Amino acid sequence: MPISIALDGPSGAGKSTIAKAVAERIGAMYLDTGAMYRTVGLHMVRRGVSLADTAAVVAELPSVRVRVAYEDGRQQMYLGEENVSEAIRAHEISAAASAVSAIPAVRRALVPVQREIAGGVDIIVDGRDIGTVVLPDASVKIFLTADPAVRAQRRRDQLIEKNGAENVLPLEKILEDIIQRDYNDTHREDSPLKKAEDAVEIDTTAMDIETCTAKIV
Repeated sequence: MPISIALDGPSGAGKSTIAKAVAERIGAMYLDTGAMYRTVGLHMVRRGVSLADTAAVVAELPSVRVRVAYEDGRQQMYLGEENVSEAIRAHEISAAASAVSAIPAVRRALVPVQREIAGGVDIIVDGRDIGTVVLPDASVKIFLTADPAVRAQRRRDQLIEKNGAENVLPLEKILEDIIQRDYNDTHREDSPLKKAEDAVEIDTTAMDIETCTAKIV
């Protein structure tokens, strides 16, 4: 019987990094559902759709063409025919992803796709509502968390590595954005971020990647 691992937690807790490491260790597929919402958010930003206007986002939704592909074993996100795997990691797209993920119609469109990808294979899926909504019967549920200040520093380090220090926002602004996203994710009406009752909580504040990976495995 296939093994399914649900990995939930707030922005910057290390979900993607840890999920990739665990998937590689146990030979499982990895699905980053947050990347799907980021892709929808990127589409809305490019089209100039107001993220505060739910009706406008819903009206634009039928024209969004999100596709998940696996190339050389790595997840790639496509918006139409364009590979947007790097573009969706821009800092401003985080807020867009948080906004669109709070809209029930967006979640109704993406959750079935996530379940279809996860069906019948060994997989680790990360996001905000995997253990509570997407894969409520997952073999293992993990809730990954960390101190907001540590998460902000990790996010800034990642952005500096990709874009250079001169192109990255100050730490204080990134921390402010993370705190706001935490609030948005935990207070949305539809599928809010929360720890599943049967999930194991792991605080990565003072934990390195290897230690956390080994603990999950």
